[in-house]
Amino acid sequence: MKKLLLVLLGILSIGCATQKKAAKTVSKNLDTDFFKNQFTGFFVYNPKSGDTLINYNGEKYFTPASNTKIFTLYTAQALLPENLPVLQYTIKDNNLYVKGLGNPATLHSYLKDSSLVNFLKLQQNIHLVYNNLEDNPYGPGWAWDDYDTYYAPERSPLPIYGNVATLANTDSLYSSPSYFKEKVKLVGNRQRRSQFKNEFYLNPSSKDTIEVPFITDSTTIKSILETVLNKEIKLADSFPSGEKRLIYGIKADSVYKRMMHVSDNFIAEQLLILSSSMLSDTLSAGKAQKHILENQLSGIAQNPRWVDGSGLSRYNLFTPQSMVFTLNKLYSEIPTEELFDIFPAGGETGTLKNYFKGNPKPYIHAKTGTLSNNYCLSGYLETKSGEILIFSFMNNHYRGGSTEVKKHMTPILEWIRDYY
Repeated sequence: MKKLLLVLLGILSIGCATQKKAAKTVSKNLDTDFFKNQFTGFFVYNPKSGDTLINYNGEKYFTPASNTKIFTLYTAQALLPENLPVLQYTIKDNNLYVKGLGNPATLHSYLKDSSLVNFLKLQQNIHLVYNNLEDNPYGPGWAWDDYDTYYAPERSPLPIYGNVATLANTDSLYSSPSYFKEKVKLVGNRQRRSQFKNEFYLNPSSKDTIEVPFITDSTTIKSILETVLNKEIKLADSFPSGEKRLIYGIKADSVYKRMMHVSDNFIAEQLLILSSSMLSDTLSAGKAQKHILENQLSGIAQNPRWVDGSGLSRYNLFTPQSMVFTLNKLYSEIPTEELFDIFPAGGETGTLKNYFKGNPKPYIHAKTGTLSNNYCLSGYLETKSGEILIFSFMNNHYRGGSTEVKKHMTPILEWIRDYY
């Protein structure tokens, strides 16, 4: 018995010594001149032992950029079914009333879900209810001059084609959806679309294919659907009472993986809206956020300021500890192999393809978050000893580019991989 006790005490003392060494080594690296004139937070947690290994400003608030998508992912997987709902409908007096639920996949250039279109092709007397979203098309704090950039499509109750027009001028003018072809002008213009109407500008000398967000008002969505279906659709002010039915689309995990791998802002925003459809007839990202923070994530030590689904807004404020808390919830609720497949892998996939490479296999499975002067990385780290650690490494307010920040983060993460 005494021998066993001595062995256990020896193991504990080795573990404590390793923890202290890790914390000391990391703190020494973070106290160098490079990190001195920026704001950095680093929190590392061992989910198996429940130990905090490193806490460097872990309780302080940072602008998370697209690390916000970790919270969106958790909300979606907690509230949404295996196949994502696409459309709600009811029938009254031989008329079909439909309303969107915020699903981002319909005719999306990558996700290519045609469930909504296939259903509506078989229907007659279609009435579209388009006033069931409380949110504004743009999130709080989004840059107003991003309206014509591919990464900031409008939020809407019935997204279609990713809420972007795909345009090209090769042998002839190409537009998807084709509804916008007559609204494209072949002229050189600093903007790619008029700010207040769906009039697009394509440089006649350019052969690039571009994606430009379109204004998603009810008349535009109705017209696009009519073009796709080749049938008339009427707009309705209200959804009649009666039995409500749902149409389901593609599997959720394929949508989550796309959001996390390429950091797709549109998918993130729409997933929060879609999640709210599980809670209320009126769509609202805020309802989904409030519900998840008051229930599944109620144990967070520092409550975040969480204003959008994508992290486009600089109003968002999260701590490294809160990121790790949510990542730990994901780790405990999703099988590890499936979870790691959703996140980009260092040196191999998505936004980490060229960074944090492993040898011979990836050791980082994490979400990046990038805005000008902000770079954050939060996720999972596999050590050479076989441990899986959860971390959040947040950098704000540096003046150079993110490449230098990543270069200085890499040896710190590699040291933990090699020696913990």
